[in-house]
Amino acid sequence: MTESTFDLVVLGGGSGGYAAALRGAELGFSVALVEEDRLGGTCLHSGCIPTKALLHAAEVAELSRHAASIGVRASFEGIDLPGVYAYRDGVVDRLYKGLQGLVAAHDVTLVRGRGHLVSPSAVRVGEVVHSAAVAVVLATGSVARSLPGLDFGGRVLSSTQALSLPELPRSAIILGGGVIGVEFASLWRSFGVDVTIVEALPGLVPNEDRSCGRALERAFRRRGITVRTGVRVAAVEQDAKGVSVALAEGEPLEADVLLVAVGRGPRTAGMGFEEAGVTLDRGFVEVDAALRTRVPGVYAVGDVVEGLQLAHRGFQQGIFVAEEIAGLAPAPVPEAHIPRVTYSDPEVASVGLTQAQAEERLGAGRVECVEYNLAGNGKSQIIGASGFVKLVREKDGPVVGVHMVGARVGELIAEAQLAVAWEAHPGDVAPLVHAHPTQNEALGEAFLALAGKPLHTHR
Repeated sequence: MTESTFDLVVLGGGSGGYAAALRGAELGFSVALVEEDRLGGTCLHSGCIPTKALLHAAEVAELSRHAASIGVRASFEGIDLPGVYAYRDGVVDRLYKGLQGLVAAHDVTLVRGRGHLVSPSAVRVGEVVHSAAVAVVLATGSVARSLPGLDFGGRVLSSTQALSLPELPRSAIILGGGVIGVEFASLWRSFGVDVTIVEALPGLVPNEDRSCGRALERAFRRRGITVRTGVRVAAVEQDAKGVSVALAEGEPLEADVLLVAVGRGPRTAGMGFEEAGVTLDRGFVEVDAALRTRVPGVYAVGDVVEGLQLAHRGFQQGIFVAEEIAGLAPAPVPEAHIPRVTYSDPEVASVGLTQAQAEERLGAGRVECVEYNLAGNGKSQIIGASGFVKLVREKDGPVVGVHMVGARVGELIAEAQLAVAWEAHPGDVAPLVHAHPTQNEALGEAFLALAGKPLHTHR
């Protein structure tokens, strides 16, 4: 057994882990970054990037189908799945190569292999123990969850398996109407697959504002996606021909494949965390506001910490932890200030409190809301987008939530985040000039309406 010593040892090379490693190196620490698979983690290789590449291909397919409506002669002839995969893999490979270059340029030592926390200050990889003179950062990410008794395999797919099917199914049942489920429903429908979503809760994207879920469900029904909400699965059977899903209420459903999209769980089992004194709760690493575990010198970031499982949350937490370890006393980022985007068609983008959360926290009489319909937005009319911008504010106080549904609204979330994080009042944002014609104007119009001086909307 040999030993090497660094200032920081980061266990996990996904979004949170490599952000902590890069920022730590910038602050003068010697850093070892331990990763058993490819640098970049789930987001780069089997999550955010490949799924969004497929969703862009789906968008192009939809545009070609409707090109005649804007006077362009084009036709949709079908999906070349190997060609789509080649495009997706090209995007991933270029980003992967760039990330490898960043790590090398920062003089971060990349340790390849499965890491095991053997003490509060050491990670073993194979026959080598990597000791941390200052701190260890746990960033081992997450894995796809299923339901009890329902294993992945055959025609029962995880989201990772669904990314690389050898051929498109003719029909698919998606168990779960959260972010992963609705994104796959959207892209598969654009590729010509008959899709049914089964969600146990009353609406789609249940963590979003209720109005967003209702709007998305209406849009999906118009696209020919079957949505079954408030329904629980009783049993699943599969054979060589397909899969059958028995529901607690109603007739069973049948399809070629079943995608289980009921969320992701922390990847912490069997890695020595508890043996080293780290406390876990349902698999998540328990941390304080500064992302410190109960073991001095051990921190955790990303999907192993309970909360929003988003790559950009991991990035920010990784940066935060490196600066905290360096004694810079960075300000924690509240979960409510982290933007959320679902890249379905239409997109859903939000930041801050939903109307229900605001009413629970402030009282129903202390909350005001306004919705601006994209029908009044010039750019949305040009690109054929429908949806809305919804603002939630404390009465006579700041805006505490922004919720949007529509094509490309994910690109509008940055301004919304600034308004919520800086506790802007509607009157603070209303005077700001938004370029015309842009979809960004819709945010400006919503703030004008909430400030009591609507322009392209009725009072």
